[in-house]
Amino acid sequence: MSGQPGAPEPYVQQRAALKTDRSMIIVILLSIVTFGIYNVIFYYKVAEDLNIIASKWDGKNTMNYILALVIGLVTFSIYLLVWNHMLFDRIGGELARRQIDYKIGAGTFWGWGVFGGLIIVGPFICLYKLCTAMNLLSEHCNANG
Repeated sequence: MSGQPGAPEPYVQQRAALKTDRSMIIVILLSIVTFGIYNVIFYYKVAEDLNIIASKWDGKNTMNYILALVIGLVTFSIYLLVWNHMLFDRIGGELARRQIDYKIGAGTFWGWGVFGGLIIVGPFICLYKLCTAMNLLSEHCNANG
């Protein structure tokens, strides 16, 4: 506010509210129907939203998921493991910084996402925890910046 009558208001860039209704069931169903394309879109948006939420505070930038997929093809998927490790670790750090009481981190990815595949339901639990954590972060960011 400029305080003077008739003076123009300063321009404040507005951003759209972040998505707060991510659902494991929707991700799974749409990924099946679209033959995996929705899964790529989901992770692309998660990385993009995480950059909006956390970059101002931690100075990091999560790599675009499509680029991570390309690098993953060249490295026989090893880079995708590294990318997911860094994604989950960054989400856990941002939850802690914002004092949101929800536990997730790189151990969640390795425990549920990778080794949990041995009991079949592990990757689903990992995806559920990812959706929940991103919804909590998005809600907090929409309310508090």
